[in-house]
Amino acid sequence: MDEVLAGIAKNYQAFGEEARGRSPAYERLAAAVAGDPVVLGFLGSLPPAKRQPNLLFAAARYLLGGAPDPDGLRDLASQDGTALARLIMARRTQTNEPARCATLLPALAQLPQPLALIEAGASAGLTLLFDRYSYDYAGHQITGSDPLAPVLRCQPRGPVPLPARVPEITWRAGIDLNPLDVTSDDDVRWLECLVWPGEGDREQQLAAAIATARRDPPHVRRGDILTGLPDLAALAPPGATLVIYHSAVLAYLTPGDRRSFAATVRALSATWLSNEAPGVVPDQPIPPYQGVPFILARDGDTTLALADGHGTWLEWLPRQGQDHPE
Repeated sequence: MDEVLAGIAKNYQAFGEEARGRSPAYERLAAAVAGDPVVLGFLGSLPPAKRQPNLLFAAARYLLGGAPDPDGLRDLASQDGTALARLIMARRTQTNEPARCATLLPALAQLPQPLALIEAGASAGLTLLFDRYSYDYAGHQITGSDPLAPVLRCQPRGPVPLPARVPEITWRAGIDLNPLDVTSDDDVRWLECLVWPGEGDREQQLAAAIATARRDPPHVRRGDILTGLPDLAALAPPGATLVIYHSAVLAYLTPGDRRSFAATVRALSATWLSNEAPGVVPDQPIPPYQGVPFILARDGDTTLALADGHGTWLEWLPRQGQDHPE
């Protein structure tokens, strides 16, 4: 196996470890891909940014009408590789997990209100709807404005500053290179394909969040987060605290572009909330222990909490996150 394919195989092995305990189907599938020369060869023919496990598995699911097994994925890659590659090139990994709102909500609630929100890499805008959802933090319940919206459940750990109510949001907008439209059945189908199979009630929760968004669709502007933020920020109403935030977005940028993004956000009169994997946000302190999924931070240098990537738990760190709670 050459160096490129070995690197792809290693990436799929790591994804399989991430899926362990969450999605048995994807754990098995990732392990199978790591040892399958046919699928690895197909992936090697794609640009590096298009070799991601989430993107491959979602595209296969879209074409096959269900989560693929290893044989089905191999057959698709070998017999209909052109269609699979075309879909992968046309789409992006735009997982729009509404439960991430539960990990960001305590940080938002600490800010002076009302709030004006801009989400960078907003996908379909489901994580712009903080105030419409309801929340359950291990019995601490917060009621949102939409009684038909889903209840997002999150396990709090440590001294999480749980608010009594949802924040007051007077304006919201998203920006994305390829916005997904919650009123489009095809875009909704793609969102559904991005959910890992067998992972609790994520599919049902996504459907409920989409229904919520369809009742009053959020505005998501087509644009580049590296260049489009200043113009969008200029539209925010005066008198509101402007918050620019993102979850699992900067990992898809080059290190240089991450620094450009950070410089752009810091130049704006805004609070910056990031919810990303360790090492992704430039110059962000990394907690000195292993197994950190996401770091929730303010303004790039104040670590607030650790968070599950899909919003199932939030661990607030004392003293601005410099020490891990016992």
